[in-house]
Amino acid sequence: MVAGALLLGPVLAGCSREDGAPATEDKGAAGQEAKEARERAGRDAGAERAAPRLIGDGSTAFTGRQPHQPTAERLAPGEEPPQFVVFSWDGAGEDGNELFSRFRELGKRYDAHMTYFLSGLYLLPESERATYRPPGRAPGASDIGYLRDENIAATLEQLRAAWLDGSEIGTHFNGHFCGPEGVSSWSADDWREEIEQAKWMVRNWRTTTGLEDMEPLPFDYEKELIGGRAPCLEGQDNLLAAAAEMGFRYDSSGNGLQVWPERREGLWDIPLQSVPVPGRAFETLSMDYNFKVNGAGEAEMRDGLLEAFDRAYDGNRAPLIVGNHFNDWNDGAYMNAVESVIKELCPRDDVHCVSFRQLVDWLDAQDPAVLEQLRTLGVGERPDGGWEAFLQDLPAARPRD
Repeated sequence: MVAGALLLGPVLAGCSREDGAPATEDKGAAGQEAKEARERAGRDAGAERAAPRLIGDGSTAFTGRQPHQPTAERLAPGEEPPQFVVFSWDGAGEDGNELFSRFRELGKRYDAHMTYFLSGLYLLPESERATYRPPGRAPGASDIGYLRDENIAATLEQLRAAWLDGSEIGTHFNGHFCGPEGVSSWSADDWREEIEQAKWMVRNWRTTTGLEDMEPLPFDYEKELIGGRAPCLEGQDNLLAAAAEMGFRYDSSGNGLQVWPERREGLWDIPLQSVPVPGRAFETLSMDYNFKVNGAGEAEMRDGLLEAFDRAYDGNRAPLIVGNHFNDWNDGAYMNAVESVIKELCPRDDVHCVSFRQLVDWLDAQDPAVLEQLRTLGVGERPDGGWEAFLQDLPAARPRD
């Protein structure tokens, strides 16, 4: 691990499978210590969750601190930044393809925490669709389909397990309206209304679904929800204004480059990024859909993401941001590509596959002068003279009291 970059919490040195065996081999005394620390943290987290405090109708509950979270540490003067990779999923529902469960288990096996951007409608039965009132549209209108009751139940199971694994539950909002009359036309008030309804659907699924025998989601969504990604990456300006007032800490609705993120409207603006398309003269956004519409296949997406990783790792160390959907486009080619990238990158000792929440925790812990200096580096640019000289003598680059 990169010393001082992310102090080991329960998982980052290697996830544990459900049978308790390490996901990746821990070697030597340090590995044994890490394993024992994970086991202690798991016992402590279990004790904290022994007596959940139900919220509202019991759809959610406060169960203590989220398990398997790393502690964010400030970089020491002159220290090389860690290499972060964020895998995120738009929609995050479990249908018959069972892709949510596939990638959740993959994350456990290969030491990858992820962000699942839940569409609120995926917890609302179609029989209750009129309770959703999208801005400027008829009650129940949606450009994505409602899930069947059995798929709502399966989605709840995956959301619960994902959070307990250490991953994040964000929002993809609700009706997924794109185009000139979609979310790009929404005011800040419209976005506030949409966010409130997304929260309501998570906090009230027990009432709307009648699934009384299911356990509550083990988190308070008012506190858990700190970021999202807008449908079709549209409407970000007014979304930021609303989200900043509603407790969000970041947004991932933009288009950007592989450089260090900065704040907008008080939030971390962490966009999808332009990445290579092997064999092509252009780049595309780091999302499965964009590889698809550009006619790229599995190998091109896999190799493009790995090229993007290499130029960050060998260059400015900017976080690599990857966006995806749970889909079977092109016979599952893009799912296979992402799986290959996870298997290749996440087990590495000096790579941190984290959720957006974990990334912004780390960003918030850093000296602002250090982050400002990191943002002067272009795509793939490594500092002249090395990291020690580049980050050593900044006026504010000192340990916190």
